[in-house]
Amino acid sequence: MSSTSSSGKSLRLARLSGHGDERYLFVPLDHSVSDGPIATVSGFQELVRDVVAGGADGVVVHKGRARVLAPELLANCSLLVHLSASTAHGPDVDAKVLVGDVDEAISLGADAVSVHVNIGSDTEAGQLADLGTVAAACHRWGMPLLAMVYPRGPRVADPADPTLLAHVVNIAADLGVDIVKTVLAAPLERMAEVVESSPIPIIVAGGGDASQSLQDFAASALAVGCSGLAVGRRVFHSAAPRTTVQELADIVHGPKVTSLSVQTPRMAGAL
Repeated sequence: MSSTSSSGKSLRLARLSGHGDERYLFVPLDHSVSDGPIATVSGFQELVRDVVAGGADGVVVHKGRARVLAPELLANCSLLVHLSASTAHGPDVDAKVLVGDVDEAISLGADAVSVHVNIGSDTEAGQLADLGTVAAACHRWGMPLLAMVYPRGPRVADPADPTLLAHVVNIAADLGVDIVKTVLAAPLERMAEVVESSPIPIIVAGGGDASQSLQDFAASALAVGCSGLAVGRRVFHSAAPRTTVQELADIVHGPKVTSLSVQTPRMAGAL
């Protein structure tokens, strides 16, 4: 990497953590491709306004949505352009394809790009190839890369298995990802092993079981060493998205969460 692209990535990575603490609260709003509209046109703008005002570090949208967002909405929040897509109507919902590239994201003023990979899916090989292609472009341009990497597909017996999750996050790291988003391990305490295995920050997807409060979920994720959260549905389905984001931001960027009492194996192969 040239010194120019290296410094560019450092600047963009710094912007991704709005509080400068290397913790992250991202709100994915890309669901209109996979599942359908999440708000009216004016409602979407208002949703982004609430998310930013609540203290999110970044919002994740597709390229077309980024083009129609009022620029002033993102004055205090990072823009992450999502490059992967599939819909709920396809023959394989786990099959992700690239629908954008790093050059487009740069032209939109993005601070980072994101790619989705499902490990264990029938199209895993193609998705890994796409990740490698995007990572190479990010390397050239100094663009941070967030990878949403999940154990998901017919070959996955337990998507919360700590050993499998450790493999998943290291796939992301080895292929050039800067921040990896995945799911929490079960039991929760063993997520500390996954974090210990990863040379890059891990953020946790979604919000977990709806029977658990989002705030408890967030505190638990931080307590086992995760670097933040990416919460979409449980924000935009909330009756008060701004308040929900504020509560999450206070947890992610507040005083360091007291670590859970866990023992983390240090030897190779202990996961």
